Amino acid sequence: MATFFGEVLSVFSRAVEDEDGEELVEDEEDEQIRRELEEKREVHLHWNSEVSESLQSGNKLQCSDFILAVGHNAASFLSVYVLTSSSWETVGHVSVWNERTKASTGQSSKESACVFHRNKDDPSVLICQVFCYIADDQLFQWTEKVFACLQHRGLNVTVLSDCSVTDYMTADHLCTSSAPFLRSLHTGVFSGRTACPSLEQPNIITGLSASVLNHCQVYRIAAVVYQCYSDVNGPDSVSMETFKPALAKLGKSIQLDSSPSTDVLRKSVQTTDIKSNLYI
Repeated sequence: MATFFGEVLSVFSRAVEDEDGEELVEDEEDEQIRRELEEKREVHLHWNSEVSESLQSGNKLQCSDFILAVGHNAASFLSVYVLTSSSWETVGHVSVWNERTKASTGQSSKESACVFHRNKDDPSVLICQVFCYIADDQLFQWTEKVFACLQHRGLNVTVLSDCSVTDYMTADHLCTSSAPFLRSLHTGVFSGRTACPSLEQPNIITGLSASVLNHCQVYRIAAVVYQCYSDVNGPDSVSMETFKPALAKLGKSIQLDSSPSTDVLRKSVQTTDIKSNLYI
């Protein structure tokens, strides 16, 4: 188009418009993928019919003792020394999906979810075994959703947790013969005596154990975390036994099996998918 010399015309580039349109489509697709991923990573609670009906009626679980076991040694300890009794029933589980979730269809239910067990003789005692990994972005919603189902008044929380001895920091040289050992950390309203020394600074508690302890501190719930520092990366009988004093403090609420079944113990320590990189 002919114009006078020096005249400025408003020119729109079709190429630029096309690029803007493509970016808009890409942004919408990214947003949709993000929403789908968030939905997939959402934590879901599944209770049996009795508990579900009670919760739907506005009633919370009357719980005096909530024992949470995080990690293979802690969770396997409960399987070997506590849950072998016929006085326990499975009442629900929490299902999660994240980057460490196994794709195998043959994966056992106990390793694909966090399982809840309730004492038949004393329904106020609740146990949760966490065999699976809970990602950082799932910790808050896991804690909020689980504790939203529990009556806070009179609630006592005991957390058993696994940790590698390489994460333990001390000024003294720590020889391998001293592992496994137990350390504790509790909320301000916890008034009982712990079964082991307190966790020394600058050591910290992380993951689900820290999320639960922080929640209990905020809502003034009596809670204590017992963390086992082990030199074995995976379930082993010696590390499991380290948790015994922690549950012995609960008295009659939890009965420990003094002579656990050899078959149950062997099954708990046999893992083919856990590889130790402690000495690499």
